[in-house]
Amino acid sequence: MSPVMTVFLIICLLLTLAYIVLMLLYRKGWALQEEFILPVNYEPITRTSIIIPARNEAGNIGKCISSILQQRYPPGLFEVIVVDDHSEDDTAKIVSSFKNENVKCISLADHMQDKGEIVAYKKMAIAAGIANSLGELIITTDADCIVPKDWLRYIAAVYEKENAVMIAGPVDFNCDNSIVQQFQSLDFMSMQGITIAAQQLKLGNMCNGANLAFSREAYLHVDAYKGIDHLASGDDYLLMTKMQAAYPGRIAYLKSDKAIVSTSPQPDWASFLQQRIRWASKSGKYNDRKLTAILILVYLFNLSFLLLAVAGFVNHYCWFVAVFILLLKVITELFFLVPVSQFYKKRKDLWVFPFLQPMHIAYIIIAGLLGFVGGYKWKGRLVK
Repeated sequence: MSPVMTVFLIICLLLTLAYIVLMLLYRKGWALQEEFILPVNYEPITRTSIIIPARNEAGNIGKCISSILQQRYPPGLFEVIVVDDHSEDDTAKIVSSFKNENVKCISLADHMQDKGEIVAYKKMAIAAGIANSLGELIITTDADCIVPKDWLRYIAAVYEKENAVMIAGPVDFNCDNSIVQQFQSLDFMSMQGITIAAQQLKLGNMCNGANLAFSREAYLHVDAYKGIDHLASGDDYLLMTKMQAAYPGRIAYLKSDKAIVSTSPQPDWASFLQQRIRWASKSGKYNDRKLTAILILVYLFNLSFLLLAVAGFVNHYCWFVAVFILLLKVITELFFLVPVSQFYKKRKDLWVFPFLQPMHIAYIIIAGLLGFVGGYKWKGRLVK
């Protein structure tokens, strides 16, 4: 074996060792986060505003609003503001059909005069919704989400009990038995578990805008989206980084199955890849060195499988190494995912996990590369 090949294999094995350690740490971090228990006889006192940016969501927005209106929360303490982002369907009409004083629909177009070229439509929509809201606590979700009946109670309880300026909540995919949807469900569940684990271990903050809350006071204190409003994505995470810098230690994570927001995965592989490229496009904007280092490690580890596959044509030993590393990857990831899947009641779905590994490795490599150097199409818009 040539010296170059030897060095290459050593690097692959070192990446594998680092990745295994990372998964073991994530398992520990997940366990450290205690599940939140609603205080006995709890009565919320916080006025909340739920902001929902919506573009061409006629098929979803009605169900989303209906689930929010079924909250076991004082009606006088919450409002729902849907911001119609230039929809070409009946989104606004459906929202207006709700004859409820707690539901309001505003048009983003009315808040875009003299804004010049726009790429961050979602940030602008959320900002417009907040400007037209009254709540002390701002909660964002997406138009294709369904929320459980005690969702607001649990968020408000964490806010009131822990003096948090921002609260990240759990999100889950409702999927059918198709491979594309099961793949997304397992991948997303893993990211949700990592979100909590990383925070507990102080390895970086993450969140998802489908279930995110923050105080109006903190939002105004960090100048809202100023400084990140030129970026199309990152309405959730990039705002969190500003909150973390201004209020260290005051970001909370709501770990409770009573607060899981459910949404639908992408219908096909093309849409899924576009979504993940959009998410990956934030990767060059992280100010957190630990999180950046972890993302680089994960990317290089997955890239090593491709490089080993190619190198195997020169030395067949590389293929055996690739299989060995893949087995270690599956075992350690399952070790992390078992308790996470129990929380999301999806443990039975893990049987398919090992068989999806080739697709998972491929998508990490492709989405990571295109998210960093390319553009993507989302909601009918081409973003560069």
